Parts: sequence; structure tokens; C-alpha cells
Amino acid sequence: MRKNIMVLQHLLVNQGRASDNQRLFNNAVIRVQHLHQLAAKMINDFEDSLLPEERRQLSKIFPLSFCNSDYIEAPTGKDETQKSSMLKLLRISFRLIGSWELPSQTLSGTVSNSLTVGNPNQITEKLADLKMGISVLIKGCLDGQPNMDDNDSLPLPFEDFYLTKGENNLRESFRLLACFKTDMHKAETYLRVANCRRSLDSNCTL
Repeated sequence: MRKNIMVLQHLLVNQGRASDNQRLFNNAVIRVQHLHQLAAKMINDFEDSLLPEERRQLSKIFPLSFCNSDYIEAPTGKDETQKSSMLKLLRISFRLIGSWELPSQTLSGTVSNSLTVGNPNQITEKLADLKMGISVLIKGCLDGQPNMDDNDSLPLPFEDFYLTKGENNLRESFRLLACFKTDMHKAETYLRVANCRRSLDSNCTL
């Protein structure tokens, strides 16, 4: 009888942890979706404020441009993303979000006060909250095992890459916003697939 009670208690504890973990995952996906939508609106509003000639020039420049997050090892396509483990996707997402904590402070100087995107200064806080949530998910995934990936806490090369650019430079302002949108889209994709991996669903389509 006592053994049955202990087994039942163990099952209830595991179910509680699974439920908490699912809430954390759902919360992380919602937060990164919001950041991606915010990034998309910021760059759309920025482009709408440009003259036609300025828009044409920038459309030719960015495909050849470089984002700081290019240093982060990440899946190169849909197939590789779908084959990646939940832990790998969480770690990449952690690095992507963390890479914007410092540069996001520049967004307040890049985005015009007339744009209805909320307070740009809050973006840094949103990124920090999301990064903390992903960190908790990584620890839960490790389940008490040591974290063998020391890269999680390492700064990116040239972590002040965006901060060294002139805020009044049209090209660099566009690059900042475009890279932010690109990285938030990547993070959203990886977290959605990681959440799917958690459910052991082999059909985590993108």
C-alpha cells in the first residue's frame, strides 16, 4: 500500500513538473513571437519613412551585409533545424537572444519617436526576461547534468558591433533593424521546434 502511494506521489510530482515546463515553453514562444512582430513593425515603419531612392539603395545593400549573430553556429536550413535536438535549439536560441541585450539599447536611438512600437528601451528588458526563461528550460532539459557547453555564457566576437555604428547613418540603422528582425525570426523558429521536440512529435514541420 505504501509503495503504491509513493509511486502515485512520484507520478504527481512528474506531472506537475511537466506542466510547469510546458507553461515555460509556451511563455517563451509567446515572448519571442512578440519580439519578432515588434521587430517586423519597426523595420516596416522605418522603410515607410524612407524616400523611394533610399529604399532602393538599401534593398541592394543588406543582402550583402553581415549580422553579428552569423558567428553563432546554427542550422542552415529547415531540414537541419527539424533534425536538431531540443537542447541544441534551446542553446542556440539562448545565444541569439543574449546577443541582442547590448545592441538593443541602440534601438532607442535608431527608431523614431513617432513610430508606434512601444518604448524601445523596454526591448532590452523583454530580451533579458526571455533569456532567463530559456536558461531555466535548458537547466530542465539537462535534468541535473552538468552543462558541457561553455559557449552559452561566452560573449560574441565584436559584441559591440552594432553600437560602433553611427546612429545617424541610414545604412547602419537599417542593418541594425534588419538583423534584429532576422535573429528574432530565427529564435522564434528554433523555440517552436524545440517545443515540438518536447512532445516527441516527429512531424515538427516548419
